[in-house]
Amino acid sequence: MNLQCLSFGAWLLVVGITKASPADENEKHQDSYGTFASEFYDLRYLSEEGYPFPTAPPVDPFARIRLDDCGKTKGCFRYGKPGCNAETCDYFLSYRRIGADVEFEMSADTDGWVAVGFSSDKKMGGDDVMACVHDDNGRVRIQHFYNVGQWAKEIQRNPARDEEGVFENNRVTCRFKRPVYVPRDETIVDLHLSWYFLFAWGPAIQGSITRHDIDSPPVSENVVSIYRYEDIFMPSAAYQTFSSPFCLLLIVALTFYLLMGTP
Repeated sequence: MNLQCLSFGAWLLVVGITKASPADENEKHQDSYGTFASEFYDLRYLSEEGYPFPTAPPVDPFARIRLDDCGKTKGCFRYGKPGCNAETCDYFLSYRRIGADVEFEMSADTDGWVAVGFSSDKKMGGDDVMACVHDDNGRVRIQHFYNVGQWAKEIQRNPARDEEGVFENNRVTCRFKRPVYVPRDETIVDLHLSWYFLFAWGPAIQGSITRHDIDSPPVSENVVSIYRYEDIFMPSAAYQTFSSPFCLLLIVALTFYLLMGTP
């Protein structure tokens, strides 16, 4: 009996010696938390070399216009120098149907505005027009106009949605969608029908469009269907002159004359 009491007393003595005090437990807890916080900071905010990670640059929300999709998954019109693309043409337009909408992409060599008009003929007047306008604050806004003769009147009812645009390298570029079918309205056409496309661009004053850059803006040769994807290039005026058959014949004749010399 005395031996059992002695054993029990020895056990209590061992427990009393090895058990840490509350202050020791608290200090141990703080040390563990400090180690965890330090490791977390190192993993989350420091590079492998021990330096803070640099601040990530802002992400450009505007995706570049792809040219390799032209004639395949979208229709394209290019106006300018042969071989130009969406970033080098005088004017660029693409369209593709996405469900109940048509997505348009436009770009032009201008610091003002770029637009496409939907017309029943090849002349300006009575046309539904979508324009991307660069304002004085640096933003590109999508606006809706209706051509009254040679004058574009802004219409408050704007069918555009999912709008985005950017101004850089002295170009206005934008992307937006609008419905294929719309309620009957004189100023908004149904895009399931075919229309001539009018292409225009020009300067803006305090966010308001002014007269287009060239006297005779390009027009699609035929009516355009949003269900048919083509890749159409239209040479600008300078290249039309040198590509005409008469001009080529004249160049050949002059070259022959210079090489052969006068008799």
